[in-house]
Amino acid sequence: MKLLSGKFAIVTGAASPRGLGKATATLMAAHGATIGVLDLEATAAENVARELGDGHVGLACDVTDKAACETAAERLLSAWGRIDILVNNAGITQPLKIMTIEPENYDAVLDVNLRGTLYMSQAVIPQMRRQRSGSIVNLSSVSAQRGGGIFGGPHYSAAKAGILGLTKAIARELAPEGVRANAVCPGFIATDITEGKLTDAMREQILQGIPMGRVGTAEDVAGCCLFLASDLSSYVTGSEVDVNGGSLIH
Repeated sequence: MKLLSGKFAIVTGAASPRGLGKATATLMAAHGATIGVLDLEATAAENVARELGDGHVGLACDVTDKAACETAAERLLSAWGRIDILVNNAGITQPLKIMTIEPENYDAVLDVNLRGTLYMSQAVIPQMRRQRSGSIVNLSSVSAQRGGGIFGGPHYSAAKAGILGLTKAIARELAPEGVRANAVCPGFIATDITEGKLTDAMREQILQGIPMGRVGTAEDVAGCCLFLASDLSSYVTGSEVDVNGGSLIH
């Protein structure tokens, strides 16, 4: 059964070869959705769209630029006629300690992760309101819940925690209009961001804190995004869903 047949979905930051965005776009396309692949580089976004198959679209979009988000949404809306799903995946991290965070570090991490989530959501919400339907899926992190501890510095934890608050506020405001918003909180996931940055000792320490005993994959996160985007989760809004192998069991 294809869960997203006839749906139109935007996935930001979806061009990284082993990233959460591309895995999510790939799974959603396999379930029948038409995908708008957004990333900083047009060529990279177009290449991923081509990999997904006919009908998918790749566009350059800097999510920290409000006008760029609006332009991307308008271009896709003119082609599709509707926007059903937005996955706010674009993000960056920096492994800094509290006293080494400079203003430019703070600005970069907060802007891409948090401001970008706001701007892209603002770009699609008017159409979702007109449709009286839509699902926004925001990528937060276990770092927001436990105060970092793996890669991201305190400013990354703050940005991802901000996404949780923003998600709940969007969900509360838009629920009467049929639009849902939920957050996904991945734990340690093997992606391009983490590739080559782990020593054997670090990896062993991380695994000791994961009851399932393995590092997560991008596909693990994509599956949760698919659920939240689909009608299977039609009565779920304002939630934060852990995808961490049990590492944050309370």
